[in-house]
Amino acid sequence: MTNIGTVFKENATKALLLGSGELGREVVIELKRLGLEVVAVDRYANAPAMQIADRSYVISMLDAEKLEEVILRENPDYIIPEVEAIATHVLLDLEKRGLNVVPTAKAVNFTMDREGIRTLAAEKLGMKTSPYAFAGSKEEFLKAVEKIGMPCVVKPVMSSSGHGQSVVRSESEIDSAWEYSRSGGRAGGGRVIVEGFVDFDYEITLLTVRHSGGTSFCDPIGHIQVDGDYRRSWQPHPMSPKALERAREYARMITDALGGWGIFGVEMFVCKDEVLFSEVSPRPHDTGMVTMISQNLSQFALHARAILGIPIVSIRQFGPSASKAVVVQGDADLMLYKNIDKVLARPDTDMRIFSKPCVRGHRRMAVLLARGSDIDSAKKTTDDMEADLEIEVS
Repeated sequence: MTNIGTVFKENATKALLLGSGELGREVVIELKRLGLEVVAVDRYANAPAMQIADRSYVISMLDAEKLEEVILRENPDYIIPEVEAIATHVLLDLEKRGLNVVPTAKAVNFTMDREGIRTLAAEKLGMKTSPYAFAGSKEEFLKAVEKIGMPCVVKPVMSSSGHGQSVVRSESEIDSAWEYSRSGGRAGGGRVIVEGFVDFDYEITLLTVRHSGGTSFCDPIGHIQVDGDYRRSWQPHPMSPKALERAREYARMITDALGGWGIFGVEMFVCKDEVLFSEVSPRPHDTGMVTMISQNLSQFALHARAILGIPIVSIRQFGPSASKAVVVQGDADLMLYKNIDKVLARPDTDMRIFSKPCVRGHRRMAVLLARGSDIDSAKKTTDDMEADLEIEVS
């Protein structure tokens, strides 16, 4: 069984979570419900998942020596990466030495780097993508922009939540895009990808679960991002049967190539019946927070079950649902959430506060969730909830 990556251990008791944000917090909850001890790691203290984990460490996970030291000290049954900023070569080495990386060290290594995953998808698996080019120097970057043309999107090859991402629409924006990408990458001053714009009708996240019983798919999730950062999502997003079939085919291809058990967030662009692969994350996806109200098993529950070797028997949709991120702006160490009684005085609604310790600039601090008779009504409910919510920062 070890050739497929993550394996079920009869006497498994401990998981080590590398990354302790809001998504990791929900993963911890699900793992603890299934009886595991969970140790959380992040670059800052009191991160959301740390607050409910059994134990925590504050380190830079790009520091290979410290990362290996923590992993060997804890000797977990499962190593669960939840962020991009990890010295993945350490995971590759430790997996060879018998430790269990979720879903596999190969998957983590590929998907933490846009260059590796795009090359795998487009050049090895033959999947359709947007036009792209990579650059590691200013000279290469200028050539890449010239090759791809404007407008184009510039991203660090290692980043998340839109950090370091910008759009170049004119020559006057080229230099600032290069500098911003260098400062926004998780590993600092690394390579970038320059992507051409594609004419698409919508973009989706197809949550794909590889588990001991096979591969399962959640209904497609539509979403809106601002500068690459999630703002709202809804499920199910309507698709033609042909487009849905192709999306599932692409999702199965890329996740089979990566291997292991767990949930993968596969992002794709869709134009009529044509599907283009964009990115994949080997872990729960921010747009997938809608599943906390839309399904019988959230993406976090699916991830935990798959990791532990539990087959996914069924994924049941409760109805049209929407999520909306609560983004707070300011410079504060204390947030007071007001009118929650009014916010939740509606049927089929929920709210999750992430308990992040501070905000500097702008930061996603909570999510609003709602079901409705259709997607539009679910979206409107989250808008109304946001209008009722008051947040006092100090």
